[in-house]
Amino acid sequence: MNKDTYVNGQKVYILEDGKLIYFFKSGKIKAVGLYENDLMEGEWLFYRETGQLWEIGHFQHSIKDGQWIRYNRDGEIEYNETFKNGIKVRNKK
Repeated sequence: MNKDTYVNGQKVYILEDGKLIYFFKSGKIKAVGLYENDLMEGEWLFYRETGQLWEIGHFQHSIKDGQWIRYNRDGEIEYNETFKNGIKVRNKK
């Protein structure tokens, strides 16, 4: 996490009670999830700038671990992948 604010003054992220929230330049939420010991942990939600859910994924020590589901702009599943220690082990649509 290098940059604290965008040129317009909007915060890039905030860390509050173990939850890290990233923002788009517009101020809308970009991603949110647990952040412990300087590492992404557990379930993270990623959004498009429109506010629409884009992806749900799981981390263990900032490495993809578990199910990752990405949605297209129609809200349908674009892909459903499973990772173990950062390596894709299963892909379902």
